[in-house]
Amino acid sequence: MAIMWMFLLFIGIMLLSSAIRVLREYERGVVFRLGRLVGAKGPGLILLIPMIDRMTKVSLRTVTMDIPPQDVITKDNVSIKVNAVLYFRVIEAEKAVVEVEDYLYATSQLAQTTLRSVLGEVELDELLSEREKINVRLQGIIDQQTDPWGIKVSIVEVKHVDLPQDMQRAIARQAEAERERRAKIIHAEGELQAASKLLEASQCMAREPISLQLRFLQTLTEVASENNSTTIFPVPIDLLTPFMKQGEGRRRPSEEK
Repeated sequence: MAIMWMFLLFIGIMLLSSAIRVLREYERGVVFRLGRLVGAKGPGLILLIPMIDRMTKVSLRTVTMDIPPQDVITKDNVSIKVNAVLYFRVIEAEKAVVEVEDYLYATSQLAQTTLRSVLGEVELDELLSEREKINVRLQGIIDQQTDPWGIKVSIVEVKHVDLPQDMQRAIARQAEAERERRAKIIHAEGELQAASKLLEASQCMAREPISLQLRFLQTLTEVASENNSTTIFPVPIDLLTPFMKQGEGRRRPSEEK
């Protein structure tokens, strides 16, 4: 008799433990009663009918899923390997359990196929320069496809683009040529600005001839300050003009005599 009571007590404890569930704040329990959906319950203490109710636990936290490298052929026929990362969370636990068998696996497969499809429609330069635009497009497509499953995709980021070696060398040569082009443009702009300033200086000296003489004297001072054994410099004709006029004045009286 005592053994029977102990057996019944054990059965009761087992049934009570199977009827009580405790869910955390970020968890929801999707309850099925005799195969029919009852709804999502939680968080906190959940009571189930033993042998009748079945509960599937679903986490509502954001899931970080790594999309493995995918072989992609871009629009301009460049073969590359691209991987990405996907951030999503379950917002409707009932749909995540009822509408799809395994929402984690389904979301991963959908993200891989979408990544190959979208990147196959863009050129390599666009992929490298407009990655933010491509990320937004990927997020919109995947989020639209997973919406019937009760899943919200928040972020999709392309992590790494693996280029072939010959393409890497071609891009390096292109970047070097672009830097040389910019350097030549900057040098030409500097020459143009210098020529413009020289033109302004010449026009100023043409209006004020004395400034030319002052500039010549300044140049002589700079040359004389260096340790030169021999210095050769041109003499402006303006400096000799007074002496030439004085000589002509002396020559005329002598010629009149």
